[in-house]
Amino acid sequence: MSTRLPSTMNAVEIASPGGPEVLKLASLPMPRPGPGELLVKVAAAGVNRPDVLQRKGVYPPPPGAPPTPGLEIAGSVVAKGSQTRRFALDDEVCALVPGGGYAEYCIAAEPNAMPVPPPLSLLEAAALPETFMTVWTNVFDRARLKRGETFLVHGGSSGIGTTAIMLAKAFGAEVFATAGSDEKCQSCMRLGARLAINYRTQDFADELIAQTGGRGMDVILDMVGGSYVERNLRCAARDGRIVSIAFLKGSKVEIDLLPMMIKRLTLTGSTLRPRTVEEKAAICRALENNVWPLIERAGIKPQIYRTFPLAEAASAHALMESSGHIGKIVLLA
Repeated sequence: MSTRLPSTMNAVEIASPGGPEVLKLASLPMPRPGPGELLVKVAAAGVNRPDVLQRKGVYPPPPGAPPTPGLEIAGSVVAKGSQTRRFALDDEVCALVPGGGYAEYCIAAEPNAMPVPPPLSLLEAAALPETFMTVWTNVFDRARLKRGETFLVHGGSSGIGTTAIMLAKAFGAEVFATAGSDEKCQSCMRLGARLAINYRTQDFADELIAQTGGRGMDVILDMVGGSYVERNLRCAARDGRIVSIAFLKGSKVEIDLLPMMIKRLTLTGSTLRPRTVEEKAAICRALENNVWPLIERAGIKPQIYRTFPLAEAASAHALMESSGHIGKIVLLA
């Protein structure tokens, strides 16, 4: 069932693999929800690093996903497929989608949609699914971060980083971060980090070992890779857990794994986009149960740095690649 809808919509296409300039606004057919799916009139869509990789041609969408970019949205339900049970027309939702978020309308699997937690706006809610789900599944599920443990997040001023700082702090961890400028470090500390280290001027491993009296970090969330891998091993605590979610400086490194054995470390990692609807749904329900109450009670919310209209998606990508932002970049549909 649905309201009356137009036959076409505006959406951002990738004209060909390349720089930000290949993102073009186009008129595309209106998508139609299948069984178990919702059609959402998009108010806003988050911009994420995987979108940049897809634009460059090195991170293709999974089978069956739209070829257009965009992994997280917020908006109102305007049509429903059969076998949808939870949400009604006009309900406001945010959702993790396999693609197609940079558009006026987008299909979302109903199990991967979540109610917008009060008091957040649709703009803020659009910055929730990709980053909050990534942090939850990696930091709290895979790495089992517990109250009182030490936690390090690299790229602390990014969308993932700011989210990880806020959630780890809210759940009682002692939080540390790295960032690329003194301004970004100050932002990390305002969000709850005990210490943020400017990686351009300090060796984070030496600094963290000193700050913890030689103990090191119980959990490390790394999206950098490259030379950080050896230093992560060096500053990890005994029985520490290191989770890799991206490799901005490369995934191929030569390291000495002896510290892993001596300190009984766990090295793990994951991606979110290729997971099944059911696997993503489990993460959604965990967020609703554990994090949505914090958003209402403790004032946790995504840090929005700047917004752009859909037609300026290229400018949004250029800003992301410059790493000049602190928090999330969002497109307005």
